[in-house]
Amino acid sequence: MDLEKTSSRLDHVGITASTLCAVHCALVPVLFTSLPLLGLGFLANVWVEWGMIVLALIIGVYSIGLSYLRIHRQLLPLTFLVTGFTTIMLGHAFANGWAEAVVAPVGGLFIAAAHFVNYKYSGACKHNGHKHQLKEVAE
Repeated sequence: MDLEKTSSRLDHVGITASTLCAVHCALVPVLFTSLPLLGLGFLANVWVEWGMIVLALIIGVYSIGLSYLRIHRQLLPLTFLVTGFTTIMLGHAFANGWAEAVVAPVGGLFIAAAHFVNYKYSGACKHNGHKHQLKEVAE
């Protein structure tokens, strides 16, 4: 199995999952009373929320962790990933109502950013079949 292709695919899935998580966290409190009318009451279920968090965690640790160990050795994606999950956890533990609806999506966007940066680092580290030191991603 080609690690770079697998990592790239997982980064795409991770970006999508964490962005959906951010949208979910931002919209569910706003639309909470309307969800059952639309047949989407299951989205307000705590198990759906924790399922999204666990899915994003598994994909993030696997994709970004393996890319870090085997491809780029850059700390920025890991830093964004940890910051994202820390923000989500702190938001769930200490924020209520509108504050949680702001804090948790910020965490999800950090996770999406972690996958995006990881994707860029993973693709930028090979040239003509040889690995080289990455100098700058944002050029």
